[in-house]
Amino acid sequence: MSTATVSLFAALLALLCLAGSIVVAVLALMRRSRPESAAAALFEDLGPLALWFAWVVSLATTLGSLYFSDVAGFLPCKLCWYQRIAMYPLSVLLLIAAVRRDRSVWVYVVPQATIGALIAAYHTQLQAFPDQSSSFCTLAAPCTERYVWEFGFVSLPFMALVAFVFIIAMVLVARSSGALSPQPVHSGQQVGVS
Repeated sequence: MSTATVSLFAALLALLCLAGSIVVAVLALMRRSRPESAAAALFEDLGPLALWFAWVVSLATTLGSLYFSDVAGFLPCKLCWYQRIAMYPLSVLLLIAAVRRDRSVWVYVVPQATIGALIAAYHTQLQAFPDQSSSFCTLAAPCTERYVWEFGFVSLPFMALVAFVFIIAMVLVARSSGALSPQPVHSGQQVGVS
């Protein structure tokens, strides 16, 4: 499989994640305004799978970045490395959280993913408007180098940005969904048997 094919496939996956993030945001708004609607039910149904979806995206992003640097030979710049530092641990944290059904994972995933998203957003605009100067860029590994530029706007940092946004969305779905794991029994509370 050629690098061009992998780039196109990764760009399509990024656009799918972007669409998924938008759909989740719409479902969350509809759930808030109409708690008894079909959209609210769909949002709740998404809850048990949300951490798994977040993990799959973090893993695919991690493996994709390794492919582009180690197989395709694209030289990562400083901003790429900062995004990797934010993304790579998420593939481990989210797997553990998904296996354990840990809805509280948002407490440490959201800040890390938000930092990664902010770096990716800055890097995305640098690649969209490459005539700017940046203190992060060097001649050896320029931040403005467009190794991937699909559909006239999808770059590697754009893919990372979308992945971070999707992960944040899924973790927040897991957090606010009541269906992911049973509520703990508090001391003094009787559990009925039917």
